[in-house]
Amino acid sequence: MGDGNNMKIFGYGEDSLTLYALKCRMSQILREFNDRTSTSDCIRFYRPSFGRSGGKGSAEFGEFDAIVASRENVYLIESKWHLYTHGTIRPEQEWRHKIFKWYFKNWKREYLGNWELFVKKHKDIFKEEFPHKKIAPCEDRHPSLLANNLEFVLNKLQEHCRNFSGEQNIKDVLLLFYKGYKPPVKNEETKSFVRIFIDYNRIIEGDFIVLE
Repeated sequence: MGDGNNMKIFGYGEDSLTLYALKCRMSQILREFNDRTSTSDCIRFYRPSFGRSGGKGSAEFGEFDAIVASRENVYLIESKWHLYTHGTIRPEQEWRHKIFKWYFKNWKREYLGNWELFVKKHKDIFKEEFPHKKIAPCEDRHPSLLANNLEFVLNKLQEHCRNFSGEQNIKDVLLLFYKGYKPPVKNEETKSFVRIFIDYNRIIEGDFIVLE
């Protein structure tokens, strides 16, 4: 018997919809930003984890649903499913985007393999910017799991995005998945987020998403 390559995979909820968007709807996302990058020339992180959202004084700041890097921009992505949301952005999600943008802006290749140096140079600046959080730490001169994850993602982004740096090329994206008709969306002050509506009506059986 084979390994089942022709069999359907059924997924449920926002995670499956996000994976579907990364596989099949990247061109729509890029088009919203007039991004001319080929979809095959994008790198995609699915649910990259930077710890739980944590509380006051913690270094962890949660998981993005996805991060995508084209040759023109980096897209920090949150996903919402129409069954459970009106497209609102929670405060911890806004902070997640702000914190990651800070890391991206301050990361340099000289810190690769030396997170301790990064912390030494930036911990005070980070504290001024985010007094309720702390910078991803080293533990006994070894980077924490959070620091390792950040270093990996930041390095991959830097390698891919050699033509730009800084916050102006980082885009906040909210994917709103709906079935057949666009849901109502509340007006909010989170104007930095670009809302992209994705209709998944054609890829469902029951309420499950077909991932092939």
